[in-house]
Amino acid sequence: MSETPILRIAVVGAGIAGLTAAIALKNHPGIDVQIYERATKLTEIGASIALGPNGLRTLDRLGLDNAIDGSIAFRNLKTKLPMIYRHYKTNEVVSADNHKGQVEDRHLTSRYYRAHLQQALLEHVDPAQLHLGKAFLSVAYSKSPKELTIKFLDGSTTTADLLLGADGINSAVRRFFVPSSQPKWTGWVTFRSVFPFSHVSHIPDLPDEATHFWGHDRTLFVSNLGKDLFTVVGSYQSDPDAAESPYRDAVWDSDGDVSVLREYYKDWSPLIRAIVDAVPHTRIYPNVAAQGLDSWTLGYGRVTLAGDAAHAHGGAFAAGGSLAIDDGWSFAQSVLNVFPPSATKLPGDEDIAKALRVYGRTRKPHTDRVLHTVHSGNKAKVERIGKVETDEELRARMKNRGDPTWIHEHDVVAALRDALAADKKTSGIEARL
Repeated sequence: MSETPILRIAVVGAGIAGLTAAIALKNHPGIDVQIYERATKLTEIGASIALGPNGLRTLDRLGLDNAIDGSIAFRNLKTKLPMIYRHYKTNEVVSADNHKGQVEDRHLTSRYYRAHLQQALLEHVDPAQLHLGKAFLSVAYSKSPKELTIKFLDGSTTTADLLLGADGINSAVRRFFVPSSQPKWTGWVTFRSVFPFSHVSHIPDLPDEATHFWGHDRTLFVSNLGKDLFTVVGSYQSDPDAAESPYRDAVWDSDGDVSVLREYYKDWSPLIRAIVDAVPHTRIYPNVAAQGLDSWTLGYGRVTLAGDAAHAHGGAFAAGGSLAIDDGWSFAQSVLNVFPPSATKLPGDEDIAKALRVYGRTRKPHTDRVLHTVHSGNKAKVERIGKVETDEELRARMKNRGDPTWIHEHDVVAALRDALAADKKTSGIEARL
């Protein structure tokens, strides 16, 4: 009996996208996925993260009940609203997002501490697949044998048939092939804090559901998280082109100053001041974004991207987590389409090209639209700087904001089906020509 052929897939980045892809491929006897992470250890760092119905449905599709469980995911189960918007002075509810399709309770928009979600995914990955302290440096391709050689900063190398760059918004894999794709600061800075709920439990009228307070030039998001945690996320918009703009040289996930946070919200309602005064510590996250790539099929037709590495847009719409999950799943399904578990031979060049082409067709139109919306929104924020806004205009802006349902309830299964049909049709036309 001949040995089962093995397709080697290297995933750079042990974040949400990379782990989802590895999990989605884990049951294929002929696929070996190895994950390379630049961090030397995976510790509980980071901030809060939201998943919409799209990402949660994909986790459910993969059977990852522990990643959906209410012990780590907080949902607005009372109102079942994805987001509630309140006025910064009066605390009154001015507007709210709504789920448009039929959404089960377990798929309602959920808030997590990022480390809890990552750990839940890691439980489904063999520790032997994970290689820490491996920062990507370069990749080369040889035609004989046909394989990629990936080099890391520590001087070590590995070989693979496919490379998935899932190494975040400042992706070294993406910049290796597209040096001009380095994200730029948008002028938007967030101050993210995650801490035990006991710090705010004493506050009267504390919102018991995820709530976004809006002011004229900044916002404040508050929400419970799983495992008795609470998050407060402040934000500030400045002109990214102004030399005097604060935080223009700030480093992602760096120590912040709670006294600055309190100063920013000193004129807001007593409720908000009480919440901000209770924040024990905060971290700084300067938002960056980049334009979309022309193609997700890179170097030698055997490299592609997922998550923020593919669509660098920061934290806009709280959509990054679900986009990453759907990317990872779509990448896996595209590979499985050309190399099913029953396959007796490895996919050839044309098969791999088809897999990456279908993956791009499944995800890129959607994420390109997300990027366009994000860049338009960032531009509008900068244009509002220095302009006087009346209370009536603020309320109108809160009520007339864009509907994000198309992002959070995107049907990735239908998108994959359409991509496969379009690819089949295109291939048939090319064959006839």
